Amino acid sequence: MPLLLLAGLAGAYSAKADSTKPSTPAPAFTLDGRSGPVSLDSLRGRVVYVDFWASWCDPCRRSFPWLQSLQAKYDSLGLTVVGVNVDKDHSLSEAFLREHPATFMIAYDAKGKVAEAYHVKVMPSSALIARDGTLVSLHPGFDPKQAADIEKRIQEVLAR
Repeated sequence: MPLLLLAGLAGAYSAKADSTKPSTPAPAFTLDGRSGPVSLDSLRGRVVYVDFWASWCDPCRRSFPWLQSLQAKYDSLGLTVVGVNVDKDHSLSEAFLREHPATFMIAYDAKGKVAEAYHVKVMPSSALIARDGTLVSLHPGFDPKQAADIEKRIQEVLAR
């Protein structure tokens, strides 16, 4: 399945679009990261919010400050935000990160294999993963109007 990247549709989806089957294990991954390898298995025991992004994606630019705030606000409660970049050219992601610094983990999926495993169709897209590695929800796009609903869902999973 090719990775279809439609940034223009990013705001067209609602938080109600979250969908997974109960108790579905999140697809495992190990990717090169900005600060070394990033492995989903190594994060077991934490709630993980995986955000797939690309340098050309305007909604991604708007989502980064929110992702930063999530990491800062919920780190002590067990949340880890992982930004997975899908640019084929690594220099494009680095230029983006100079403009939009990230204190959360950054990983690189230039071949799009992890994005494909998570059925990513728009940029950005996110996956919420429970402490036990269960995929809780998938969410296409980013709309600041939906951020509070997504944050509430994260709080619910953190409270488990």
